Amino acid sequence: MALTETTEYDKIEVVGLYKAVQVRKAAVITKDDKELTRSFERYVLQAGTLDGNDALVDTDISAEPAEVQAICNAVWTTDIKAAWKAKLIADKPA
Repeated sequence: MALTETTEYDKIEVVGLYKAVQVRKAAVITKDDKELTRSFERYVLQAGTLDGNDALVDTDISAEPAEVQAICNAVWTTDIKAAWKAKLIADKPA
């Protein structure tokens, strides 16, 4: 009669012009290999943020699971990062 909690990254989606990566993480609690409950957390990763000099600082994805890292690295091309940087600069308040 052992309770076990595991984490599953069960949905990873790439959306939008700037290739935001949406991740759904499931916390699954099982008892004797039968699922008792499943709860979800969602978060979004963008290619980066601006520093004080309007340089793009890449998002640190080192703590993400390997599959999330692989997707981010595949879709966040140099062109996407440049377009994202331009959008962030254009959206800055005057």
